[in-house]
Amino acid sequence: MVDANGEVIPGTAQAAFPLLVMNILPVGVRGIVVAGLLAALMSSLAGAFNASSTLFTMDVYQKFNPTASKAQLVWIGRIATGIMVLIALMWIPVIQGARGLYQYLQGVQSYLAPPIFTVFFLGVFNKRLNAKGALAALVVGFLLGAFRLAVDTPVALGMGTFQYTSGSFLWFVNNFYFQYYSLFIFLVSVAVMLGVSYATEAPSYERISGLTFGTVTVEQKADTRRSWGMGDVIASGVVLLMILMAYLYFRG
Repeated sequence: MVDANGEVIPGTAQAAFPLLVMNILPVGVRGIVVAGLLAALMSSLAGAFNASSTLFTMDVYQKFNPTASKAQLVWIGRIATGIMVLIALMWIPVIQGARGLYQYLQGVQSYLAPPIFTVFFLGVFNKRLNAKGALAALVVGFLLGAFRLAVDTPVALGMGTFQYTSGSFLWFVNNFYFQYYSLFIFLVSVAVMLGVSYATEAPSYERISGLTFGTVTVEQKADTRRSWGMGDVIASGVVLLMILMAYLYFRG
């Protein structure tokens, strides 16, 4: 799993966990671990396919066909799920040609998550932001993430044979570290959300009452305070301490 210089080989290092399961765990426990992995995989896939088909059926198809019966919606959902499965199967070569499965998954999440995080985080802490600013941030952030995926996909499909011209704009985008690009998307999304929100009308207090820290009522604050005690604080502190210790230990 390491080369002659002692550097980790990403392609083979991904087999570390299966190697440990096969050679260290006893018979029986090994089967339980594999069953747990398969169950988690099936649950994740089922959730993703169900969410995708529901999104298409209820937010797209039903808008164009509002008179559709429940039976029609169910069949459209099944068809959408089947199409999603086919798209996922066709996407396997892209994942195989990436710089490793873990980094690919982290990269996709880092391209798509920043605008969503921006809308939720800023929306909670700033009562001046409105729906137009949130929509603009989501659209701009999604387009930036989709652009990075579109640039990375030909390289992944080329399995190392396809490369952009060194020094070109697309080469720079493809080689720009994915976490830095995620930070770039986040900053752009913040700027867009703030700019559009403050350039348009403020949301009415009645619509955002209780949704942000600035619009929480005294009764709601009291209900929140009664929902946790010292035991919850201690447990949260222990969890945070364990996370900090793990980061410090595995800092590489």
